[in-house]
Amino acid sequence: MDKLQSIRAFTKVVQHGSFAAAARDMRLSRSAVSKYVIDLEQDLGTQLLVRTTRSASPTENGHLYFERCVSILSDLEEADLAVARLQAEPRGVLRVNAPMSFGTLHLGRAIADFMARYPDLHIQLVLSDQQIDPVQEGFDVTLRIADLPSSSLVARKIAPAKRVVCGSPAYFRQHGIPQHPNDLRAHACLTYGHLATGNQWRLIGPDGDHWIQISWTLCADNGEVLRDAAVKGRGIALLPTFIAGADLQQGRLTTVLTDYRAPEISLYAIYPETRHLSVKVRVFIDFLVERFGDRPYWDLVE
Repeated sequence: MDKLQSIRAFTKVVQHGSFAAAARDMRLSRSAVSKYVIDLEQDLGTQLLVRTTRSASPTENGHLYFERCVSILSDLEEADLAVARLQAEPRGVLRVNAPMSFGTLHLGRAIADFMARYPDLHIQLVLSDQQIDPVQEGFDVTLRIADLPSSSLVARKIAPAKRVVCGSPAYFRQHGIPQHPNDLRAHACLTYGHLATGNQWRLIGPDGDHWIQISWTLCADNGEVLRDAAVKGRGIALLPTFIAGADLQQGRLTTVLTDYRAPEISLYAIYPETRHLSVKVRVFIDFLVERFGDRPYWDLVE
């Protein structure tokens, strides 16, 4: 038995005073409405309506039941409207996880502008470079900068994360400019501690792939630390331009080996696969794509 539909049919009969009028309102046959009410009476074990050939009126039990049914249907309608409003206007709490450096350098200002656009949303931002399980940790959106492996999560590309080999002009004046990836072996290098390739840098150029076992003088798990050391002339770093972009634009860092590139990685927004993507997640990801896009501002000038 479809109890909710039976309740709707019963309340319509009481409101209209007849099965025929209730049937017209519900766009059903009179016999269908009658069956819904009969099923409801059998389920409750009591008679709800007094029937005549032309009209129907509630019994004493039917009158009491009608009042409760009206209240239930009203609450259900309000719940439907509340969900519809949430789908139209993002509100509530949005939990976001993002890498540390990207969060402090770029995401903070972006989220401030996002909050101005959607004042009914509350943002809980957790910055961490550790690989976490977004579902287990309860995040709505997780931002990752990587070449993502296959996963049960949905990933949407936000922006490219270009990486360049760079160092300070002072360092290159003192130690020379590498002309080929193999030359890096003779230089002091600053390397990221979480590279999937360990202490090997992979560079792709016109003469193929090169895997360079670098001799590092600083290994850190934070790209900003490596950037600061490179600016101070401590060595050559392989850095994403979202970290090094401002220093490249101001001339504090210079790119070398420009005919070679590191394997492509990107900034992705990942979220659990659901049948209906919540509006708060959708508008946040759309905002990030609009903000950063295929040619992010940190790459406009090198």
